Amino acid sequence: MELVKNHWKQSDAEQFQNYLKTFSKGEEKAKWEQRIANTSLPCLAVPAPEIKRISKEIAKGNYLEFLDLFLWSNLSNTFINGYLICQIQDFSVFTKYLKKYVNKCDNWASTDTLKFKINNKNKNDFFGLAKTFIKSHKPFVRRTGLIICLKLLNYDEFTSQILEISQTFANEEEYYVNMMNAWLICESFIKHRDETLEVLKSKTLNKFTQNKAISKCHDSFRVLKEDKEYLKTLRK
Repeated sequence: MELVKNHWKQSDAEQFQNYLKTFSKGEEKAKWEQRIANTSLPCLAVPAPEIKRISKEIAKGNYLEFLDLFLWSNLSNTFINGYLICQIQDFSVFTKYLKKYVNKCDNWASTDTLKFKINNKNKNDFFGLAKTFIKSHKPFVRRTGLIICLKLLNYDEFTSQILEISQTFANEEEYYVNMMNAWLICESFIKHRDETLEVLKSKTLNKFTQNKAISKCHDSFRVLKEDKEYLKTLRK
């Protein structure tokens, strides 16, 4: 199938879906993928290299028209959409498509596939977006907000605010949100040890996040042995 198109029409959708299915690794593998992603979406078990190749080809053409088809009938569709959305340079256009995408997500794999291109020019815009997302009633929108915060830990000026955000999830009950928050705290400890240690010492995080973050620090080769031992004493 020709993937580099100047125009994508609704009539192309069925042909594309049939094309995508030719890369499926079979029903058993698809069931495994659905179980791991914990999604209600059907799965095709298309290998990641094929997903990336197909996405790159579509991106060479009018990929916004492809996104406008909003194909969402299987998990592989979401991975392709996520890749293409992250290619959009105009932040307002990017935001429009991203909001539509994350509000539809029902699984961690579809949010975690997003590869945000954060730089000095757009970092404040991304932080504003993260602050909007974490207020959502939808768990995978909140998870996406925390993913953006994790990426923003590369910029020291956001550290204190991100740690404050992390502590606002004290009453969070959704597993996939708490898990991402734990990853955030672990990464923050690695990059901004002293500030993050104060948060862990205060024990203002919920029990799951506090203990899971400490476990992740313990498993990391980037955390000193003596810090790992001390962090154990801060478990809730």
